[in-house]
Amino acid sequence: MKEDIKNRKGQKIVVQIEEKENPKGIAFVMHGLSGNKEQPHIRTMADAFLEKGYTVILFDTTNTFGESDGQLEDATITNYYEDLEDVIKWSKNQSWYEEPFILAGHSLGGICILLYAEKYPNEVSAIAPISTVVSGELSFKTKGEGNLDEWKEKGIREWKGHSGQMKRLKWSHMEDRLKHDVLKKIDKIRMPILLIVGEHDTSTPVEHQKILYEELDCKKELNIIKGSEHTFRSEEELKELKEYFLKWIDSLVKD
Repeated sequence: MKEDIKNRKGQKIVVQIEEKENPKGIAFVMHGLSGNKEQPHIRTMADAFLEKGYTVILFDTTNTFGESDGQLEDATITNYYEDLEDVIKWSKNQSWYEEPFILAGHSLGGICILLYAEKYPNEVSAIAPISTVVSGELSFKTKGEGNLDEWKEKGIREWKGHSGQMKRLKWSHMEDRLKHDVLKKIDKIRMPILLIVGEHDTSTPVEHQKILYEELDCKKELNIIKGSEHTFRSEEELKELKEYFLKWIDSLVKD
C-alpha cells in the first residue's frame, strides 16, 4: 500500500507500507543519498523483516531519485533526517503503528536512523545502520582535499552514477554534513545494533565502522562483506546481507 504524505515543508513524500497480519512489530527501512525504496539492497533488508513477520515501512525521501518531491542537488543529511522524522510522526496516527520499532538504513539513511535513535531512544527497540555515515568530519577525510577544493570552488559536483544517470550535488551538502556527528551522543544508543559494511567501501570505510563500534556500549555486532564496495549489488552480496539480517532479527527475539 502506498500513501502520499506531506513533510514539514509541504513537499510530497511517497510512503510504502507492507503490512503483515498479527505482526511481531514494525520496521522502518531508509535508503541513502540519491537512493530509493526500490533498490535491491533496500528491498533485501525489507524482505528480511517481512520474512520474520514484521510490518515494513519504506519511503523515498525528498531530494533523491524516487517518487517524492525535490531535486537531488538540494539533498542534505538534515533534509533526509527531517523526512524520516515526518514519516514516523505520520505513522503514529496509523492503525498499524506500534512502539518500540526497529530502524534500518543504508549510508545517509544510516546516520539518519542513528540520529533519530539518539533523540528518541525510547521509541526504538533495535537499529541497523548499514554502511553508515558516522560524521561529517570523517566524511571529509575520505573525500580527499583536492576533490573537496574543486567541489567548493565550483559550488556543485557532477558525476555519473552506477546506472549511468548523471548526478549533481551542491557544496551546501558538505557544509550541512559537518553539522552531524553520531559519536557526540552515542551514549544514547543502548538498544541492540547491527553494523554491516563492504570490505572495499571507500565512502564509509571499515575504519569508520570500527570507530563507531568501539564507541558503542550496547549489544553490538559488526559484519564485513568481503569483496563488496559501498553498495551491495551482486547476488552473493545481497544474499549475505539478508542472512546477517535474518540472524540478527532472530537474536532480538531471544533477548
